[in-house]
This record gives sequence, C-alpha cells and structure tokens, in this order.
Amino acid sequence: MAENFTTVPQVKVCGLTSVDQALGVADLGVHAIGCVFFPKSPRHLTRGKAKAICRALPPSIRRVGVFVNETFSGIMAIADACGLDAVQLHGQEPPDVIPRLRQEGLLVVKALFVGRAPGISDVGAYHPSGFLVECGAGKLPGGNAETWDWARARPLVDHYPLILAGGLTPDNVTQAIARGQPDAVDLSSGVEASPGSKDLTRVAALMAAVRRCRMERKVRKIF
Repeated sequence: MAENFTTVPQVKVCGLTSVDQALGVADLGVHAIGCVFFPKSPRHLTRGKAKAICRALPPSIRRVGVFVNETFSGIMAIADACGLDAVQLHGQEPPDVIPRLRQEGLLVVKALFVGRAPGISDVGAYHPSGFLVECGAGKLPGGNAETWDWARARPLVDHYPLILAGGLTPDNVTQAIARGQPDAVDLSSGVEASPGSKDLTRVAALMAAVRRCRMERKVRKIF
C-alpha cells in the first residue's frame, strides 16, 4: 500500500455484475470495483464474467475480488485469471493466508464485524493492507444492508487503514464518515436498483456526498 494521503475517503463499489455497469460506475470517479466470488451471493460472478469486467476497466481503477473461506490456491487462481489488484477476505480465513497473499503482490483487505466473529477485538490477529468493518448480522457474510454504530470502528484508524461498510447510502454516508472517520467506504446494496444492478444516479449522488466531506485527519490512500 502506498504511503500517501488524500483529503476525502476513497470509494469502492462492490458487487458489479456487468461490463456496462462497471464502466458506468468507473466513469463516476470511484477508486475500486469489487467482484464477488461467493456462490451463495446474488452478486456472484463466474470467472469468465469477472475477467471481462476486470479487463474492461481503466488502469486507474483497482480490481478487488471478494472471497469467503476460499483457499490460498483458489484465490490465486482467480486473481491471476482476472488480473485482480486486491482481495477482500470476508469469512473465517486463517490469519496466515494474508501474508502469503501479500507476498504475491496483492492488496489484502480483511473484514471484521460488529455482529459476529471475527470482530473488532480480533484485529491484532491479522496483518492485512487494511480492515473493512461492517455489521455482519444478516444471513450472508456481507453487511446485508444493515446500518450500525459506525463510531465503533473509529479507534481502528489510529493504527490501521480502515474501510467502512454496511448499509451506506447517499443519504447517510456523510454521517457514517463523520462518525467513523474511515480511509474509504464500501458500497453495494445502498446504490442498487436490485441485487447486482447498480443505480448510476445513486452512485453519482453518493460520490458527490463523499466529496463534500471534510475529515478530522489525514486519510490514507488504500486503493
């Protein structure tokens, strides 16, 4: 991860399912796009579709693969095939897989949850490029569109790069950033018309809201 800073949080939009929507989201100025490789997710992508999305994106956009309890070899096979820049681990992955992935040149984001394990108190067990924190109270491994007390993640930013997620929308992202002071925010259902179908008007509104935020600290560039 580059040791440089920005004035507002970066934005990752996760769960893209088509090339056209990925390009539309990229044109709105996001910093990273997430492809979900979890079969039970309504946003799950085949390797072929993910490869097409990743190849179509401009070089300035980070390509992030989202995995749940996948093996090191399984992650690397997809990362190599799709040209991923980063991986997001959203399950109960063993901590020792993270340095192995980082040694392969990948940014690694580890998800922590306020509603289940691994939780914020487990932060010391992992050594990723950054942490993503969300609610995690629903049936699926992601945030399940659940909002939560974003201020609970605030202590992490004194020591670790932080991505805030979980129920973020154009209407509440400013409040979430003010309370959590993250380096980046991660969006999915809050900018969708339906699962996997992004509403570009909502993405544009969210980007405008993020750009209006003024941080209390320097913000690290994660992506």
